[in-house]
Formats: sequence, structure tokens, C-alpha cells
Amino acid sequence: MKKSRLRENVEAILLAILLALFIRTFIVQAFKIPSGSMEDTLLVGDHILVNKFMYGIRMPFSNQTIVPVTDPKRGDIVVFKFPGDPKVDYIKRVVGLPGDVVECRDKEVFVNGQPEENPFAVHKDAYTIRQKYPPRDNFGPITVPPDNLFVMGDNRDNSNDSRFWGFVDFDKLRGKAFMIYWSWDSEDFGVRWRRLGDILH
Repeated sequence: MKKSRLRENVEAILLAILLALFIRTFIVQAFKIPSGSMEDTLLVGDHILVNKFMYGIRMPFSNQTIVPVTDPKRGDIVVFKFPGDPKVDYIKRVVGLPGDVVECRDKEVFVNGQPEENPFAVHKDAYTIRQKYPPRDNFGPITVPPDNLFVMGDNRDNSNDSRFWGFVDFDKLRGKAFMIYWSWDSEDFGVRWRRLGDILH
């Protein structure tokens, strides 16, 4: 029996919706950058794609890993559920892995006693906070616990990150950011054409 045109259209729409939900849940998701904590790597108004498959296939809603793929690495730009409010997504760079000892002395970050290797880190405030509270410029040493990450924004003087609220549990990870697909400058009211298609490092 031949399907009606309406039924064919409904089935095609439902299939497209299911495919889109599958891709968004398990493979790739788009995010928008709302703050300057990752400048100059990511700017306010950048729209990025995040590989959700990179760190394993996860159960929807619980976010627990079903099939592990690879572990996060130092230098990865990760999107995660903010520990203080799981409804909010944050984006930062991985600085410390489980077992790493992280310390900051007068703005310079050390991992396991060695200077951090991050050419993208910037400081836009010449003033150094000498005391350890607030811990923006001096903190630690602290050891990253198992199944957790220590993360920081590239804009080191203007980032709410692990220095202030602690570690990111692996279960909070949404994925690894890998590309800018759109960028809108709201101040100049225009597209930042040169940023489109940039691969993130």
C-alpha cells in the first residue's frame, strides 16, 4: 500500500529531528561565547563547535561515560557544566590533570614544578595581587584529585576558574572545543570574517 504524501513528510521530519538530537547528544554541539575569560583565543560573540565524542560516549541526562574514548590532555579547551550551577556551561583550558601539582607565583603558573606551557595565556592587568586571597595571581601548590581537572581561562586576569571554585569532575565534561564556525562583533555590529573556520588549539 502506497504511503500518503503527508505521512512521508511527517516521517522525514521525525527522522531529521531524531538525527539532529543524536548528533547534538553524542557527536557535536554548538556553543556561544558569552564572556571574555578566554580572550584572545575566544572572543565574546564567537560561536564554536564542541566534539562531544572526544572524551567518550555519555548517557544523556546523567552524563556518565558509557564508552571511554580518550582522556583530556593539558591544553585542551573544554566545555563543562559549572560545578556551582549544572545548568550553566563554562569553557576553559585544561591546566592540570589528575595527580598534577599546580601552583601560581606572581601570575606565573607551574605544573609539577615546571612553568606551564601555554602560549595563549595573556595578562591584561599589570597589577599583581601578592597575597593568596583572592587567589588570582598566587595560589597553591594544590594536587588535582583523581578523575578531576584544574582549568583556567586564557585571559588570566579576568577568568572565574579553578583558582576560585576548585576542580572539574570528568562527569561534568561536555566535550572539547575544536572550531569557530561563526563570530559576531556586537560593538561594531559586524561579522568577524577572518575568525570563521578557525581551528582551536
